[in-house]
Amino acid sequence: MTQWLKQGKSLPLPAPPTADHSSRIVYPRLKSLLPKMMNADMDAVDAENQVELEEKTRLINQVLELQHTLEDLSARVDAVKEENLKLKSENQVLGQYIENLMSASSVFQTTDTKSKRK
Repeated sequence: MTQWLKQGKSLPLPAPPTADHSSRIVYPRLKSLLPKMMNADMDAVDAENQVELEEKTRLINQVLELQHTLEDLSARVDAVKEENLKLKSENQVLGQYIENLMSASSVFQTTDTKSKRK
């Protein structure tokens, strides 16, 4: 080795190892099909995602519509309750008025039928 250096020569480098590719089998058809299969899979996933998104959108819209319907019904129930209270109050006033009229009228006075017959 020192002789090589004295002569100005560099040491010989070992040859790079050669890769043994004899065990590797290349399927060119598979290589060309793989991107197509991946694209088909991606298209199927995209279509599935699109269907899911449309279903979610439909359900969200349906929920919102039902919420609005519930709000409308709740407002209607409140309005009916308020109207019911007003009518009850008016009925009480009218009932009291009728009682007062009946007590003031001689036609509706209670009569003692037993005392008149004797």
